[in-house]
Amino acid sequence: MVIESWKPEETFELGKKLGEEAHPSSIFCLNGDLGVGKTVFTQGFAAGLGITEPVDSPTFTIVKQYDDGRLPFYHFDVYRIGDVSEMDEIGYEDCFYGEGVTLIEWSGLISEILPERVITVTIEKDLNKGFDYRKITVEGM
Repeated sequence: MVIESWKPEETFELGKKLGEEAHPSSIFCLNGDLGVGKTVFTQGFAAGLGITEPVDSPTFTIVKQYDDGRLPFYHFDVYRIGDVSEMDEIGYEDCFYGEGVTLIEWSGLISEILPERVITVTIEKDLNKGFDYRKITVEGM
């Protein structure tokens, strides 16, 4: 599925819709360059799970957990991970295979430990179509 988003609010709403449809043990791999709107998408996703607290990127902590929604939400940003073995120290298996929903930014850096079945969301800019334009591709649903 390919969606065109023309403003941040539309990116947020797509994230919200996917959050509303998420099931326990779902893993979403969120890909895109810096500044494409991954945080906006993630904030919408969290809203779809019923999370009301502020959501931002866990760039320096690797993972943030939110428990106030209808399912636990594990938000990973593995951009700064040095070695995939660091994921063992974090206890990623409890997140990936538990009762919550996991969203991973920069998931390609840990591809060898991802389950076979994930939902991949890729966000791309195209400045020829406007500053706020995003092409969002969702695969694996």
